[in-house]
Amino acid sequence: MKWLLAMAGALALAACGRVIPPGSPGSRPPVAQPKPSTPRPTLPVTPPATGTTPSDTGPGAAVAAGLTLGPDLDTVLPNGDTRTALALRAFRLSCPSLQRRRDQSGLTSGSDWQAACAAAASWSESNAREFFRRYFEAVQVGDGKAYATGYYEPEIAGCRTPMPGCQTPLYKRPADLIDVDLGLFSDSLKGKRIRGKVQATSFVPYDDRAAITAGSLSGRGLEIAYANDPVELFFLEIQGSGRLRLPDGGIMRVGYDGQNGRDYTGIGKLMKDRGLIQIGSMPDIMSYLRANPIEGMAIMNENKSYVFFRELTGAGPLGALGIAVTPEATVAADPTFVPLGAPVLLSLDRAEPNGLWVAQDTGGAIKGANRFDTFWGAGDRARTIAGGMSGRGSALLLLPIGTYARLTAAQNVAPSPLP
Repeated sequence: MKWLLAMAGALALAACGRVIPPGSPGSRPPVAQPKPSTPRPTLPVTPPATGTTPSDTGPGAAVAAGLTLGPDLDTVLPNGDTRTALALRAFRLSCPSLQRRRDQSGLTSGSDWQAACAAAASWSESNAREFFRRYFEAVQVGDGKAYATGYYEPEIAGCRTPMPGCQTPLYKRPADLIDVDLGLFSDSLKGKRIRGKVQATSFVPYDDRAAITAGSLSGRGLEIAYANDPVELFFLEIQGSGRLRLPDGGIMRVGYDGQNGRDYTGIGKLMKDRGLIQIGSMPDIMSYLRANPIEGMAIMNENKSYVFFRELTGAGPLGALGIAVTPEATVAADPTFVPLGAPVLLSLDRAEPNGLWVAQDTGGAIKGANRFDTFWGAGDRARTIAGGMSGRGSALLLLPIGTYARLTAAQNVAPSPLP
């Protein structure tokens, strides 16, 4: 759903694709993760190729970052936690994709998930903690130092056909927007993809935001709806999906239908660096953009990335697995480090996001081994939490029992027992 996406609060103050304002410590302590008395076994780190970073090394990036066997889950899983039950529900929905989808991280194969998925099909959510304790082991990727933001499903005023006060188009994906898998052309480019269009005999970048908002796509029948406020639509793009509140009181749900392939630029950091705003909250950014419409449009156009939408008629919004994401259980992650569909245990300096989540989504700005974006649903509460989410702490990836030993054997390293 989010080749870009990721979200809500101060736009990319931490270079995130969703809106990210600074947060404050939560009212209750994070999930405890006791320090073992003896070192945990760690897979050796294979340095990435020259000129690459861990987030762009493709398959094998997780092992290259270093894997450490985590503590016994019985010591860290929360008891009687609602989110654990929601995580089981989300995991169950992810199972069909988990078992057939290629794991970009290279950590698992579809067959690794069969036992857990078979059990999840009939496991009671009232005893979700026991399910995760029985079928999974904790693995730390890299240094385990996590950073989490939040996203939500926004609702903005719109219309299906243009009318006075409602004339900013939402476009569906153009037919001439082409995805190219560069790995088909060279083994050295495996895992690399670009988007663009054919122009004469050349493949060139697709129209950027400035060109599209100026009308480069108009007249092609690509409009699926219209928004009252271009600033609200800009934030809707960052979230990647949302709802249009129609003049007759009806609701039209829209979801991600692709992105133009241009790099994302977080305007919140840009505006703060220029001294245009002080705090960097979503209201702060919106107020400036609306009070200065000409300058505001120019600032928004500095983010060359543009998102296309399609109408959603079923459950939604949809995540990267093609299934509806679960409020307060779905997390967006970097699939080169985290298998999509895998559970993740967060222990942060914010109370709200602590506990189990399931990686069902991705985001163009969600890059790195322990970078996550938590989904909070729709409505005022979701917007408030997501808009203020900025949590730091640690993360553990939950993998089927035996995964670490298999990966260790593949590296010719003798595993040590858990402390």
